[in-house]
Amino acid sequence: MNNIKEKKLKQSPFTIVSRDAIPAAIPDKEPDRQEYYMDLCHELIENYIAQNGKSLTFNVTTFGCQMNAHDSEKLIGILETIGLIEALNEDEADIVIFNTCTVRENANQKLYGHLGSLKKRKETGELKLIGLCGCMMQQPEVVQHIRESYRFVDLVFGTFNFYKLAELLYNRLTGKDMQVIEVLEKPEINVEMLPEKRKYSFKSGVNIMYGCNNFCSFCIVPYVRGRERSRIPEDILEEVKKLADEGYVEVMLLGQNVNSYGVNYLADISESKILTENPDYSFPDLINDVCRIEGIKRVRFMTSHPKDLSDRLIDVIAANPKIARHIHLPVQSGSTEILRRMNRRYSKEQYLALVERIRAKLPDVSLTTDIMVGFPGETDEDIEDTIDIVRKAKYDQAFTFIYSVRSGTPAAKMEQTPPEIVNERFSKVLDVVREVSAEVSSRFEGQTKEVLVECVNDHMEGYITGRMDNNLLVHFPGDSSAVGTFVNVYLEKAKGFYYLGKQVK
Repeated sequence: MNNIKEKKLKQSPFTIVSRDAIPAAIPDKEPDRQEYYMDLCHELIENYIAQNGKSLTFNVTTFGCQMNAHDSEKLIGILETIGLIEALNEDEADIVIFNTCTVRENANQKLYGHLGSLKKRKETGELKLIGLCGCMMQQPEVVQHIRESYRFVDLVFGTFNFYKLAELLYNRLTGKDMQVIEVLEKPEINVEMLPEKRKYSFKSGVNIMYGCNNFCSFCIVPYVRGRERSRIPEDILEEVKKLADEGYVEVMLLGQNVNSYGVNYLADISESKILTENPDYSFPDLINDVCRIEGIKRVRFMTSHPKDLSDRLIDVIAANPKIARHIHLPVQSGSTEILRRMNRRYSKEQYLALVERIRAKLPDVSLTTDIMVGFPGETDEDIEDTIDIVRKAKYDQAFTFIYSVRSGTPAAKMEQTPPEIVNERFSKVLDVVREVSAEVSSRFEGQTKEVLVECVNDHMEGYITGRMDNNLLVHFPGDSSAVGTFVNVYLEKAKGFYYLGKQVK
């Protein structure tokens, strides 16, 4: 994949000011460069408001994982900093940005469907600007398809330069380029110190690393997110401390594989800090240090790869009550042969042995997982192995999905299983998953648990919703004054994947 930097197209132009009026001095270093462009964009937006008597609105739609969601918080922060106002949905927005996922084929089709529905609004000028970013844009064939079939799209950028939104938007708004496409082959720099609009005022995700080195044969992530790059511990701890100072009580440490944190460090933007004092500093050390930060009361992490989850991490979780008793441990398949073909680098027996070690030290832990059905070459016997591992591991929840071919991955070249067979097997596995999860997740019925209240319940009048440290939701009577606080809730009734309860003092 080559770096794609192409700017062209003159269709439904939306230009705020001529390029001739732009100052020439541009900082070289980040984040100064982006702050400079944010200031310029803010000036453009202010001029637009003065001339047109109305503000410009935006909407960011996010597809995919927690990493994408956290990236979107940064995009929203940049857009609000330059003076745009967030709209509730894309139909009400002047500017729409889609932060895309490409883990499964239906994510691609979902995006194309959205774009098709927006074409008329864009051509009439009702919709001013469309931007696309994220994992899907890292695939050259996707960018080519956008270029050829969706020529009304204004901005296209990827996972390695999403922090440049203000700069790219500036080029578009000033009329220098009618279409801006900039997708980098690999990360050039890590920029963290930019505005963010966090979804909650009391809990937040914190990126501790980017990329993945595992190259599972079905997965596109290493190709679109790049190789593993761990953030410097000091920078992570500084960010968490800042969150604590602002009143945040829960953080989730985010990475494609947090258990391999520290293998490859990425220098911070000043190029002045590289971890040298303790080259063996790893994820258990980091999560311990995060727990020491005053004000942080609960720490989560996502996601773990079974081959890298260490006994030391299990011990650290067991010793520290701040760490949530929830581990997401994707198994993908219960068949050792399929796991080998997936390049997962553990066997069924090794996975179950890990589960046993976790439960021995953390008897109240909630395990969740990902299960894929329909991987090339999968047999009825392999499905029975998957069902067996579901029954033995006793997951609170299992996110079960059908294998989706991703071009460019080794599995895409394997012989695929007919859809009718896959659908039949999927239903069989899903039935067992539901049966086991309902039984396992109900084990807390009649207990009192600490719950972090997240929101007012939209579907049950007079109720609020919170989350236990094991990640299960609880709905109970209350009002908005409790949002963002920890309360004790008596769990009256298990309802599958959530509980009904009542607050106790």
